[in-house]
Amino acid sequence: MKDSLKAGLTHEFTFTVPENKTVPYLFPEAVEFLDMPKVLATGFMVGLIEWTCIQALQPHLDWPREQSVGIRIDASHTAATPPGMAVTIRVRLVEVDGKRLVFEFDGDDGKDAITKGTHERFVIDAEKFGARLQKKIG
Repeated sequence: MKDSLKAGLTHEFTFTVPENKTVPYLFPEAVEFLDMPKVLATGFMVGLIEWTCIQALQPHLDWPREQSVGIRIDASHTAATPPGMAVTIRVRLVEVDGKRLVFEFDGDDGKDAITKGTHERFVIDAEKFGARLQKKIG
């Protein structure tokens, strides 16, 4: 981790929701989802939050040797966003505790606030992480 990784770091990311990021596409094998409304799925929204945090961190890590993984999320999802609308996620690093990082975030789709919460990430050594994963796989 570089010395520049400090609480107060902010980043914003905007993504236009395509149809394949809506609820019916979250788990295509889940027939229960197929008849659900075509709005941004909460699972994909969580992915956008993680993506935004990764973008915020990347210049402050020894990338790609150092990376980060999500370890906790507390997120509301308070409004539906149909395909074609742009979602903006804003993150702010509020705590650096060794390799544990805590972000606060919020997001909107230009019409409504859609999310707010906290997200924790942990900085990893990609090679060591991969080795542990291979051991787990067997």
